[in-house]
Amino acid sequence: MLEFIRTHRRLMQLLLLLIIFPSFAFFGLESYMSMGDRDQAVAKVAGQEITQREWDAAQARQLERMKQMFGDQFNPAMFDTPEAKMGALENLIAQKSLSKNVADNHLTVSDEAIRKTILSIPGLTDDKGNFDKARYEQLLAAQNLTPEKFEASLRHDLAMQQVNAAIQTSAFAPKSVAERIAVLNQQKREIQELALTVQEFKPQVKVTDEMLQAFYDKNAAEFAIPDMVKAEFVVLAAPVIEQQVTVTDEDIRKYYEQNAARYKSDEQRRASHILVKAAKDAPAAEKAAAKAKAEKLLAEVRKNPNDFAKVAKANSDDPGSAERGGDLDFFGKGMMVKPFEDTAYALKEGEISGVVESDFGFHIIKVTAIRPASTRPLAEVKTNIEEEIRRTEAGKKFASMVETFSNMVYEQPDSLKPVADKLGLKIDTVSGLTRQPNPALPRAAAYNQPKFLSALFADDALKNKRNTEAVEVGSGIYIAGHVVEHKPASQKPLSEVRAQIEERVVAIEAEKLAKAAGEKKLAELKAGGSAEFGATRSVSRTNFNGAAGPVVAAVMKADATQLPAYVGVPIAGRGYSIYRINSVDNQVADVESLKAEQDQVNEFLSAQEMAAYLGVVKKRAKAEILKAASTAKAPAADAPARQ
Repeated sequence: MLEFIRTHRRLMQLLLLLIIFPSFAFFGLESYMSMGDRDQAVAKVAGQEITQREWDAAQARQLERMKQMFGDQFNPAMFDTPEAKMGALENLIAQKSLSKNVADNHLTVSDEAIRKTILSIPGLTDDKGNFDKARYEQLLAAQNLTPEKFEASLRHDLAMQQVNAAIQTSAFAPKSVAERIAVLNQQKREIQELALTVQEFKPQVKVTDEMLQAFYDKNAAEFAIPDMVKAEFVVLAAPVIEQQVTVTDEDIRKYYEQNAARYKSDEQRRASHILVKAAKDAPAAEKAAAKAKAEKLLAEVRKNPNDFAKVAKANSDDPGSAERGGDLDFFGKGMMVKPFEDTAYALKEGEISGVVESDFGFHIIKVTAIRPASTRPLAEVKTNIEEEIRRTEAGKKFASMVETFSNMVYEQPDSLKPVADKLGLKIDTVSGLTRQPNPALPRAAAYNQPKFLSALFADDALKNKRNTEAVEVGSGIYIAGHVVEHKPASQKPLSEVRAQIEERVVAIEAEKLAKAAGEKKLAELKAGGSAEFGATRSVSRTNFNGAAGPVVAAVMKADATQLPAYVGVPIAGRGYSIYRINSVDNQVADVESLKAEQDQVNEFLSAQEMAAYLGVVKKRAKAEILKAASTAKAPAADAPARQ
């Protein structure tokens, strides 16, 4: 198990990511929106149904996370499997079960945590770092959300994250376990190799026609020539359409005037504060003590106003600002609790308030700067407005063009020329297309994508020579094709591949002979025989020193209580090697290695702890996967919609 942790660390991180679902995304999270659909239920949690649409959306989110993680190395085929799709459903069930657990236990987070989280969302501050309240409300409105609704959902989501963090950090592995693993991983063994190579035994191999025929028949798939097509295709891409949109100065001016509120910044205040904590429902005596402490601190800072930061750092109960001398940076109206905001906006720059009570306790506030309301001039935002208009207009135009594109390739199926002429698209031709992406063709090309190839090799397109449907192969990229020529699958004759097969048969038989000779020699050495070995080298589990992975695994697992010790390792394609272990050096684990091992073990245990916890909350929520889910078709999230 521990070796698995070491060799599959990336996989463990991926499992953590999938099991312990990621934090909220600001836009597009269906969990913040009312689904309200009548799709077939695929699961139930706490009596509430999970629909097919929710399942599809969960798969889309999973794919998007994987794209962000793996970038250009992302292969969507890895997640287009029944196991991956069911994993997305299990993940969704776990999320809803944990959500119910949070609600049942009345877990929540503070207003301050909500404020800080919103401020950390990219795109909600202007070039000067000011919170853009108008932009915030506009983006929420685009998702049919109000600030109140979004912040309530955000509060719930952050509470779930806190539960995740608490469970994950509860895992603990004894230091002795990490120390033992670190010692084993750093242990060095000095070895020498005696290699019996395939090349040595090739002259002993006698190849017959029967052996060649048997190999050919057994590996017929290797010599198959897949069916191929030559096809015409047209591509409709959103980025191209965007470049065709013309935006005039008048368009920009009108947009600026119609959205004037977006470019206005309300007056903002910068303040520092000293907080003496007192819970809203604290006993009267506790509140009185906190207030008395606040009044004492107030007297101190009024006597020496220049010491405000020093006093805040030493006495404030707000850990987020205390280290900065109580500084809260600039904020606008609506970002602080009302008693705090009202006081801050009533003070002049440099003034210190009296003791102000809020739900968090007692504050002493000092306004350190005032940023007056302002409006960004048109010249400053002109480029941004132009890009936004272009995207909006291109989106409208593209949506209309997609509908026309889809309809025309379907309704006029004998040629792509009508749709190309109508939309001003270019008809291109490509050869060598196969049922699966052809590695000899550009990997990212629209015509070399699985969805398009599937449509191109469908009976209607292949046999009847009709246009494919419009297939979305990427974000805003649609393609339709027409088969020009089809070459059926065939088989290379034995005579054509005879030399290739003979070479492989010789290698296989020579490898067998090398292994047999090696095993015999290994037995002789263990019985006290001798042989001439190669140069010495040291290997360990963390430093292979040029040796192959299977070799190091065999050497490190070998019983070395009596030296020299011997171990034989068959090496595919090379033959058979015998390794003599001359010495074992147990290294003392350094601090860095010990910490790395401790982190890896804790990481694995965290995953186990979280899985166990989710099992409990799912049981409490009476979560179940319905029979419908086993037969439901769960399409890839980016599957195109047929017009």
